[in-house]
Amino acid sequence: MLVFGPGSVATSVTLPVPTGVRTGRIRQIHATPSWRESAENGALSVFPFESGWARTCSHSTPKGIRAVVETHRHDVVIVGGGAAGLRAAIAAVEADPNITVALVSKVYPMRSHTVSAEGGAAAVTREDDSFEMHGYDTVKGSDFLGDQDVIEYFVEQAPKELTLLEHWGCPWSRNEDGSVATRAFGGMSIKRTWYAADKVGFHMLHALFQHSMRFDRIVRYDEQFVTRLLIDDGQVRGVVALDIRQGTMRAFLGRSVILCTGGGGKIFPFTTNGNIKTGDGMALAYRAGVALKDMEFVQYHPTGLPGTGILITEATRGEGAYLKNKDGERFLVTRDYGVGSKAELGPRDLISRAMVQEFEAGRGFSGSYGEYLHLDLTHLGEEKINQRLPMVRELAKVYGGVDPVYEPIPVRPVVHYMMGGVDTDIDTATQLPGLYAAGETACVSLNGANRLGSNSLTECLVFGARSGEQALQFSKGADDGNERAVRAQAEEEQARIDQLRGKVKGGEKLARLRVDMNKTLESGCGVYRQEDSMQQTVRDIAQIKGRFADLALEDKSKVFNTELVSALELHNMLEIAEVVANSAASRKESRGAHTRRDAPTRDDQNCLYHTLCFFDPAGPRIEKKDVTLGTWVPEERKY
Repeated sequence: MLVFGPGSVATSVTLPVPTGVRTGRIRQIHATPSWRESAENGALSVFPFESGWARTCSHSTPKGIRAVVETHRHDVVIVGGGAAGLRAAIAAVEADPNITVALVSKVYPMRSHTVSAEGGAAAVTREDDSFEMHGYDTVKGSDFLGDQDVIEYFVEQAPKELTLLEHWGCPWSRNEDGSVATRAFGGMSIKRTWYAADKVGFHMLHALFQHSMRFDRIVRYDEQFVTRLLIDDGQVRGVVALDIRQGTMRAFLGRSVILCTGGGGKIFPFTTNGNIKTGDGMALAYRAGVALKDMEFVQYHPTGLPGTGILITEATRGEGAYLKNKDGERFLVTRDYGVGSKAELGPRDLISRAMVQEFEAGRGFSGSYGEYLHLDLTHLGEEKINQRLPMVRELAKVYGGVDPVYEPIPVRPVVHYMMGGVDTDIDTATQLPGLYAAGETACVSLNGANRLGSNSLTECLVFGARSGEQALQFSKGADDGNERAVRAQAEEEQARIDQLRGKVKGGEKLARLRVDMNKTLESGCGVYRQEDSMQQTVRDIAQIKGRFADLALEDKSKVFNTELVSALELHNMLEIAEVVANSAASRKESRGAHTRRDAPTRDDQNCLYHTLCFFDPAGPRIEKKDVTLGTWVPEERKY
């Protein structure tokens, strides 16, 4: 299949087709949405597409003739269709309506992981709040590892983005006087988290997706698994992707590329992350020589449902829920775990550590999925729960077997978010010219060593918009590069994918490798860490990576070959797992989500730096980068 988007250039191509099917040299296709022409067995087919343009030339390739990688050219290529990716696409086309943007996504955009976010998005809106207060809360929450220029920009842009989202249809919850309602969130000094009941991610993503459909210059390519960045003359020139629906390869060429593929929580066994969160964008950048930054900082959310990992939102505690041990004790109030009077509204890293200490002291409950504690909402009453937390009640009943109106919800710490990611500057640019990143894929250094709840959704909007604007500006001053060299890279990638699909011999199975990776990483990079277990994890992950070469795949089909996709995802996850393990072992202090039993204190004199991890065939290479300080001097983190 050859597909041409608005503004795309189709190189003259001779189509190899079976005998009896008309042939021709196709240069460009443009048709109205109402027109459709087709012929059986591979003739020309033109039909409406999401943007209202029609552009497809499909054909069957005779046996023995190798398919040519399809090529699509756009001004900007965005990988990922969640909140950050959609916001980037909208920002780019609004800045210049004459360009085209390719939105290349592994899933249909409304299935992106943004949809699962529940609690809210942070922005200053109240008269008794200020940018300075939001900024300080974020710096303090980051354990003073967040870059303060980035944080200042973020808090100033946040209200504009959330207001804009309301104009696009996001139904923020309201107070009785009509003003936007806000709720308390962990580590925040004031109620500044905007919410839409407890389905914030769904409503945000729906508003962004609907608004994006107004622009026919945003051309969607769904169910495309990007496997490689295309680079020529020291600049990114596009990406190559596996078309999951057909099993063929596509090259998406552009003068700039934005990575918005989310995090990689599925490298751990117990996580709130959906199955698509496999660190794809991070791995793409890493293999292309771009540093991954602060990857040792992996956030454990305090309240996940045992067994499933389904998130029970922090909004429950924002509405007044209590955490209790098996003695019915509010341990965050009665014991000194560093959260002070904030109790259940302390930062996530401190509360997760407190819960582990409760387990170790024998004050947790024992269940079939390990130890857990209680999240008690019963005192809130049915009316408030139904109004403010309806999805929490549904999730608890369906997946936890309890009705929170009448009994506590079992919870335990669960991997939720990666503070680290692709190293970018405040403009979301990486060190590879033309490559940008936003959202959880990126580490712009907003979150430092620990993210405050409700900052991440706003981050997707603020830096998604900035990436779209900056990538557009770069594309205007860049050339197309050597297309022949780029096409050659795409064909190399096609050969690699074909070789992997054809691996019938091998002693390793996907499931076993993935389980071993999960267990190994959790054993050394959990809530609490120490030198010997981290070094063992480094060695074990390297050994599992070596075993991947002996992987055998049973499914040889092309159409929706989920085994092949899973293998490609595992390849990415193993890269990311190795970076997490090596980055963690390199940091000789405790800070934020990285807590070492053998180095329990923060060391600002020697360890106030960002960890950079570069790809090297011999193993990850660690370097350091200065933290950008400003108004707020590092101090003891007290609540």
